[in-house]
Amino acid sequence: MSLAILGLGTALPVTRISQAEAMAIARAVCCRTEEQATWLPALYTHSGIDTRHVSFDRAVIDDIVRGTTDTGSVFLPKGDGDRGPTSGERQRHYAEHAGPLAVRAARQALAQSGLAAGAITHLVTVSCTGFRAPGVDVELVKRLELPATVQRTHLGFMGCHGALNGLRVARAYAEADPAARVLVCAVELCVPHYHYGWDPQRMVANALFADGAAAVVGGPGEAAPEAWRVTSNGACLFPDCEDAMTWTIGDHNFEMTLSKRVPGLIAGGLRPWIEAWLEENDLRLGDVASWAIHPGGPRILTAVEEALSLGAAETAASRAVFAECGNMSSPTVLFILDRLRGPRAPRPCVALGFGPGLAAEAALLR
Repeated sequence: MSLAILGLGTALPVTRISQAEAMAIARAVCCRTEEQATWLPALYTHSGIDTRHVSFDRAVIDDIVRGTTDTGSVFLPKGDGDRGPTSGERQRHYAEHAGPLAVRAARQALAQSGLAAGAITHLVTVSCTGFRAPGVDVELVKRLELPATVQRTHLGFMGCHGALNGLRVARAYAEADPAARVLVCAVELCVPHYHYGWDPQRMVANALFADGAAAVVGGPGEAAPEAWRVTSNGACLFPDCEDAMTWTIGDHNFEMTLSKRVPGLIAGGLRPWIEAWLEENDLRLGDVASWAIHPGGPRILTAVEEALSLGAAETAASRAVFAECGNMSSPTVLFILDRLRGPRAPRPCVALGFGPGLAAEAALLR
């Protein structure tokens, strides 16, 4: 039993910024002294990111970089002591922009699947950067004209591996009901949670995260035997490292912490679990023909390469998506799968992501 991927769509906000522009934003928003600003080039130059997309009008970005106030946006920096917009103001931005982005990705996935919107029986939404009710799920139902009887499930606050949790839920629906046609949509607006002021740990997150959405339309494996099929899912909670990666709601944003310990924890704990999980599926590491590894950051990708003895070619798709789009949290791994499916990368493929806990999630695609 499995989940066949019948269609996959991705969507990015219109505004694209270079990493040089991102560094200029950090200088304007985070740095209070010239000495602090000298710390930025190393962080941004070695991030592995060239460009990323943000859910802000270009005029807002220009205001921040130039020090002007033409847009009057609540996201413009206000000087010493400024902590940025309140969490409520940031959530209003999410409410305005997340739905349309999710709809774009879902329309693309539906078009690729060849299914009509009325054929969708289950809807799984994934997001950790915003919450409201009625939410993105209802917006998808209305704007895509999904059936009013579609069965909705929302996965919130799972972090960067959330789309893999979404695929697990979709697979369960597809295996339970031969008539199931499932739409999974992951949408994240990470940039509105940008940290204001000088905090080196949180500025690492500022340098990495971006906005985006991705969607999958799936059904029982028998519906499309030649399609990429999710045949197994795995999960591992690394012991005694709950503080290594956190995502909490604060008064002024959702606050991300990413410890320097994370790459070492992954390097030390990943291989034994992956090998045991693959063995359950009658596979060894050497049998995996392609990898879709969520690029939490350049050091995390390097840690995975070292732990699993992977070469640069095996993580090329992950690094390419990261360079072009940054870390979009949960949709990112679906962007990488899309990159692999296009040229028909060899299978079996393992998709892998990490999130707060410290937790790892995996999906096996054949």
